[in-house]
Amino acid sequence: MINDPDTQPDTQPDTGAELMRLHAIMARLRGPDGCSWDRAQTFDTIAPYTLEEAYEVADAIERGEMADLCEELGDLLLQVVFHARMAEEAGHFTLSDVARSICEKMERRHPHIFGPHAIPLCAEEVKANWENIKAREKHRESQLDGIALALPALTRADKIGKRAARGGFDWPDASGPRAKILEELEELETARTQEHRIEEAGDLLFSVANYLRKQGIDPEAALRAANRKFEGRFRLIENQPGFLDMDTDEKEALWRQAKEGTLGR
Repeated sequence: MINDPDTQPDTQPDTGAELMRLHAIMARLRGPDGCSWDRAQTFDTIAPYTLEEAYEVADAIERGEMADLCEELGDLLLQVVFHARMAEEAGHFTLSDVARSICEKMERRHPHIFGPHAIPLCAEEVKANWENIKAREKHRESQLDGIALALPALTRADKIGKRAARGGFDWPDASGPRAKILEELEELETARTQEHRIEEAGDLLFSVANYLRKQGIDPEAALRAANRKFEGRFRLIENQPGFLDMDTDEKEALWRQAKEGTLGR
């Protein structure tokens, strides 16, 4: 099992001490003589910060900045400790309970490693095994149960499509969602009310997410990359002399140069 010292990876000897230090810091901040801001927080007020820190971790990973990643992981860890401390104060659970829970879950969902009959599995088999064990544990009635509402909409659309496909509801190839994109685009263009346009726009985006899923592309990651690319190019062209006074054709010419990497050469 996971507590077998012969199976333990090498770890920093002060890891536990530093975690306890962070736990003590949060207890002090939330204590009677602690920080007024920290004491005023609730699960609801801290939740947005938790999401923000998770995104900043992802951003550091995408930029490949390990120093930033270390800092952002610390900020995210603080969120875990903050929530656990508030729960402990209310008598719900403790930080130890949180750690114990995830340790037990990791053991349960890796029976090929920690079970009595350990067997080698490929990555796809591990993933399928994890999902099957998770479904049994959660007693789900639908393939779509358990998809977090707070996920970014594109990520959630991707997960919904994957879960539906797991239940046998899917196109055989990418031509199905591609045709659906064209259909939804036409319906958006012919919609007569703003309410109807919003509905069809949502259908169009959902169809795009399905098309990308069939191509093996994460839609959220793809859109983040497109945002970064647009931002980089726009920053180049907006800094050109007289940009604001240029007409559309002149700005488009600058954009083409930025796209080709020739702007400013």
